[in-house]
Amino acid sequence: MLKLNLSTEPHWLDLGHGVRLFVEPLTTAVMMAARSDPSVRTIAGDDADLDRATDPGHDDQIAVIVAKAVARIVVKDWEGVGDAEGKPLPLTPEGIDALLELWPIFEAFQTDYIAGALILEQEKKTPDRAR
Repeated sequence: MLKLNLSTEPHWLDLGHGVRLFVEPLTTAVMMAARSDPSVRTIAGDDADLDRATDPGHDDQIAVIVAKAVARIVVKDWEGVGDAEGKPLPLTPEGIDALLELWPIFEAFQTDYIAGALILEQEKKTPDRAR
């Protein structure tokens, strides 16, 4: 059964390690905007290159690029992110990208925020899916 969360309000997403992101709900509009991000379009264009498309690390690279594009759209605030001296950093697109380069943070964002959308996307591609 598909469970719908009808809330359109942003919410705090706890990524562990004291990091929280204030995010908008993941919607079709967000995913479409992320697909239009130049970094996503560039890597999608590379899929025509069969050598890259069969590289096992290619899907992982795409996942990171898409996660960053989505995060730059939906993250409206953060807590628990600081510089080397521990002073809180302001939210910036570059900061979001740097944060998602940290494996445990990326994994939590991917699992707790994006995974539901990817599961539904995969189900659309399954020919014998229930309607």
